[in-house]
Amino acid sequence: MNVEINLNDPFNNKGTAFDNSEREKFGLVGKMPSIVLTLEEQVELEYLKIQKLSDAYHKSLYLQNLYRSNCTLYFALIRHYIEQLLPIIYTPTIAENVIRFSDNYFGNCEAMYLDSRYPEKIEEAIINVTKNMDTLDLMVITDGEGILGIGDWGINGVEISIGKSRVYTVAAGIDPRRILPVIIDNGTNRKELLGAPSYLGKKETRTQGETYLKFIDKFVEVANHLYPNVLFHWEDFGRDNAQTILDRYKDKVVTFNDDIQGTGVTVVAAVNGALALKKESYKEQMFVIFGAGTAGIGIAEQITNDMIVQGLSKRAAKERIFMVDKNGVVTKENYLTEGQKNFARNESKNFKGLESLNQIIDEIKPSFLIGASGQKDAFEEKVVESMLKYHEHPAIFPLSNPSRLSEANAKNILHWSKGKALVVTGSPSDPVIINGVKHTIGQANNALFYPGLGLGIVASKATKVTDRMLSVAAKTGTNINKPDKAGDSLLPEIMDLRRCSLSVASAVFEAAIKDGVTNYQYQDIEKQINKCVWKACYSNE
Repeated sequence: MNVEINLNDPFNNKGTAFDNSEREKFGLVGKMPSIVLTLEEQVELEYLKIQKLSDAYHKSLYLQNLYRSNCTLYFALIRHYIEQLLPIIYTPTIAENVIRFSDNYFGNCEAMYLDSRYPEKIEEAIINVTKNMDTLDLMVITDGEGILGIGDWGINGVEISIGKSRVYTVAAGIDPRRILPVIIDNGTNRKELLGAPSYLGKKETRTQGETYLKFIDKFVEVANHLYPNVLFHWEDFGRDNAQTILDRYKDKVVTFNDDIQGTGVTVVAAVNGALALKKESYKEQMFVIFGAGTAGIGIAEQITNDMIVQGLSKRAAKERIFMVDKNGVVTKENYLTEGQKNFARNESKNFKGLESLNQIIDEIKPSFLIGASGQKDAFEEKVVESMLKYHEHPAIFPLSNPSRLSEANAKNILHWSKGKALVVTGSPSDPVIINGVKHTIGQANNALFYPGLGLGIVASKATKVTDRMLSVAAKTGTNINKPDKAGDSLLPEIMDLRRCSLSVASAVFEAAIKDGVTNYQYQDIEKQINKCVWKACYSNE
């Protein structure tokens, strides 16, 4: 008697890779073409199909369908063609997935959907969604208020949680069956969604303040009770909630915010790469961070943390960082979020008189100009020229995503600076040749660091995410890349994603031991990490 297998189960389906004996055993004779392919042959055929599709968005839809059909093939394909396909499943294409989610929804159920009106249903929802899971290592949670550079997209933000979850597996090998994407439907303030018939979220403006935070409290309480070791990964919350939620729980549960800490770690790695190339230290640097939202504050926090680790006092570190928003330098007289308060300047310096970015640069003379504003072309030619007046090799990082919101593109910055600027971008950039020197542009892609950070936390069963763990994650990226000559990338390349993730995980695990937040010892590191790494291969391979 045949033992039937469910071809709709993406973790057991092998498609045309079922050999003839398996087709007999599992009752599959007649249910698929007669050809038998290896996983490697399937990967090549799928890639050929993807190449024929017209644009990145439709490629992403094709890959989503493949994921729901055959997870092993999906992850094997992404891993093999990581440079070509990571931008399709993650930044920058994921922005389009978010915008068009409700229009193209067809019952996909990879995520958990929560409604902030019903905190009493949280436990039921978690139990329903996880009942077929062996355990749960981490949750990737968003409420869709602060998506990338495109703002509030409500329940459509579920695509961010799904995309980030898959990158955990692609980059660090965390078992996809032990990751749960979560979307909290807290309404939306985007008018076009509130009036759109196709929008699938609740058509109410967002609940704010303590009412919403009490829902988050309940969610954390229930999830941590059901899965005491789970890692809470917060993603794309609005700037009024992101820092508040992180501060509220960072000493109570295992948690980090990717927009604040993950982005900060990635930028610190790029900063360390620039310092290595310039052969300078933090003591010689001044930073202007253009954009004082969640990402900008996260960058400032992690640069401060790294400077402190490198030996500067907290006061000396903060004196080197200037936050800039649409009103100019952030001062104590401005409206401030909780995160901005830590970096606000005294008005006595007369920063309000500095109306343009050029004036601010002339006053501060920064060696680093970091963009997290979403203001397209804000780093124009005269801004680059101003940076060059004070430093031979200024670091200019236009990091806003997607590309259409970037402060500048790498090619223009390098041409305007005659190849002297050190550039990192938020989206992928082609190499640029200036005076015969090929400049490889590092991408400040959180995927280089947050998956390894998550793997190190999960493998070590850390009880807290410490500053040391974040600092060593950034330092590991610099050690892998080791830029030492003009044109070198300041960050690891996407081809090194798995190696970078595993190295970060080991460093984070070691930091957890040093900080006393794990019961494991140094000799356990490799074994525990290997236990957590899932491999995209079929069961008979």
